Amino acid sequence: MANWVSVTRTAQFNAAHRLHVSEWSEETNRAFFGLCNNPNYHGHNYELHVTVSGPLDPVSGYLLDMKTLKDWIKEDIEDAFDHKNLNLDTVEFKNLNPTAENMAVVIWEKLKKRLNPEMKLEIKLFETPRNFVKFDGTQS
Repeated sequence: MANWVSVTRTAQFNAAHRLHVSEWSEETNRAFFGLCNNPNYHGHNYELHVTVSGPLDPVSGYLLDMKTLKDWIKEDIEDAFDHKNLNLDTVEFKNLNPTAENMAVVIWEKLKKRLNPEMKLEIKLFETPRNFVKFDGTQS
């Protein structure tokens, strides 16, 4: 039986968004989301940590080639979200509120498709140095 290991790759991207629920009134949105509901949007310097876990290949000594993981993150996440207004410029958030929580789920879904099914994936998305979201596809 192969050893189980985890590898992590980090990335950064900058994006703007507005947190807003269209079914709510402007007043309710402002009260609930505060400054994050700014009608002119606001931005973050996001830091992304992508951790893949799975069985270590005894021949190569790799779980996953880190260059491959780097390329997937660039293609699926950085190219899609960097320097974009998430509400206006992305398909993923046209009808989905771009909260950090929703962003982590979307990122997980995009990258999970690339992995072998036995591999586990965890996304940690920092919206600020003090605020981050983790998502690994499981439910408690």
